[in-house]
Amino acid sequence: MLLLDLRSDMELPAELKSMLAGEQGPTRQKAARLVVDLALTTNSEGFISVSNSHVSGVSVITGGHGLRRFLADISGDGKVAITTTLNSAGCDKRRMSEMDIDYPNFLEQQFEIIQAYENLGIQATLSCTPYDRGIMEESGIASWSESNAVAYTNSWTDLITNRESGLSALATALTGFSPRWGLHLEQNRIPNIVVDVNCELPNLSDWSILGDWIGKQIRPEWDLPYGPMPLIRGISMDSTFAQRKALTASAANYGCPMLWVEGLTTSPELDGNENMLVFGNQDLAERYENLSPKGRVDLVVIGCPQASLEEIRRAASAVRARAEMGKMILNQRLWVFTSGYNYDLALADGSIAILEESGALVLRDTCPEVTPYNRNKYNHLMTNSMKAEHYLTSGLNRIPTSVGTIEDCVNQAFNPDTISNKVTEIESKKQPQHTSSKTHQKGECELTGHGLDSQSDWSIEGRAMVSDVPITFLGYVNRDTGVVEEEGHPLDGRAIEDTILVYPKGSGSTVAPYVLMGLIYTGKGPRAIVNRDVCSLTLPACSLLGVPYCHGFDKDPTLEINDGDLIRLERKNESVIIEVIERCGD
Repeated sequence: MLLLDLRSDMELPAELKSMLAGEQGPTRQKAARLVVDLALTTNSEGFISVSNSHVSGVSVITGGHGLRRFLADISGDGKVAITTTLNSAGCDKRRMSEMDIDYPNFLEQQFEIIQAYENLGIQATLSCTPYDRGIMEESGIASWSESNAVAYTNSWTDLITNRESGLSALATALTGFSPRWGLHLEQNRIPNIVVDVNCELPNLSDWSILGDWIGKQIRPEWDLPYGPMPLIRGISMDSTFAQRKALTASAANYGCPMLWVEGLTTSPELDGNENMLVFGNQDLAERYENLSPKGRVDLVVIGCPQASLEEIRRAASAVRARAEMGKMILNQRLWVFTSGYNYDLALADGSIAILEESGALVLRDTCPEVTPYNRNKYNHLMTNSMKAEHYLTSGLNRIPTSVGTIEDCVNQAFNPDTISNKVTEIESKKQPQHTSSKTHQKGECELTGHGLDSQSDWSIEGRAMVSDVPITFLGYVNRDTGVVEEEGHPLDGRAIEDTILVYPKGSGSTVAPYVLMGLIYTGKGPRAIVNRDVCSLTLPACSLLGVPYCHGFDKDPTLEINDGDLIRLERKNESVIIEVIERCGD
């Protein structure tokens, strides 16, 4: 195997070498291959032992058939080597009748996925908040693949994790090793954006809006190799767990793996090269105005990421204030999502009883963004979370979604008058960060980069599909057709099938590799992928399924290659050469 011929300066741990050679079975061999592939591709400083892992990619509607097929292929002869927990599922199996999921064989498929993970020795905690009474370590090295959890733990604790994909976190779980690169190295944990906040943020949703707003300001030309990592100044130092959770969760929508808040965290010194942003009262007010409900609200959802005990109590307090006046929530129009652990705590203190006796539905083990809603009943949602809004309105769900405070959300749930209002249409998702900086290139062009060490030499010719704006396969790309469905994105409306797909790197959800794998399995994927930056969300799928992958070129391929150019990619002697054969439009 090519991977056994490592760089002369990279020492392979004996245990990992045994796995790579197949001595511990094919499951761990596949996992070891991916770990070493990532190590070589990132030019890592060797390998590091990891204390625990958290794996994403559980719901039927996120991982889809790609996840199910992959788990069927990999499970059976190997177990995880370290403590590993599992992300939230797509339903609460105890409340299926109330959720009224309109998706053929959903529960059977969900059980199939969870059982496959349990067969690998993974704890089916079914929580997207392992930092909230889940994995208790607050120092050391972890391998987490839930984006909000990555941002939270790196920002607010001493536990360090790269922004792993569901696949790379699983590979580390099976082997116990991770490449030592990225955020493992102190020199990479530095701010690249400075945000001055000139307003008060008294509500949880204010913090959520701020995190999402920062992501919306990103421009393609900004150099953010590990994603946006803002230093935020001007926030009150008297913050709660739920406020910090809301901020990092929404910032993670756009690939943020960590942030700093002056006065709350120890912040590195600035070097003067950071991108500068200012957030004020007008920005906050405009977002609330744009996000306020303009028509009928069919369902209110709270708890994305899964609600903390503080959020449950806030919701229960708002509900109780109205219930004591004799009001009821009709048709269970308020759903509160939380983890099994926090559910038990809230049950003990009476919060669950307050919510459910007033007509709310409290759900465990699932999350608003990964639930398949019955579109015969629910076509406009309201939430207090910008993380929920981001994914509910994306290609993953395509549901119009409004945002307000917890109190606003509870008001909507109690208000029967909104039921007769007009149906809200999905609004334009055109966003500033989708603005392309590309200009048409002419003349000859040749670029030199690197491929995957696990792949043999290859040569591919085809039409380039190029964007200088990042792509997230979960949300931007239809998991069945392979068509980009993100209004305002340079590739919106285009199919990636049979193209040579060129883009900077992946962004957004860490479940993206499973969507890409599903498209590859069904013949709807690209012929090859070219990334400007090493992409831990793309590389794993290419490594496991043999899709030609290249990165690290001497010039930026997203700018040098025109969308539609006829190009040739050739991997030879560990290098990849891209040659433009014919310019589009010439």
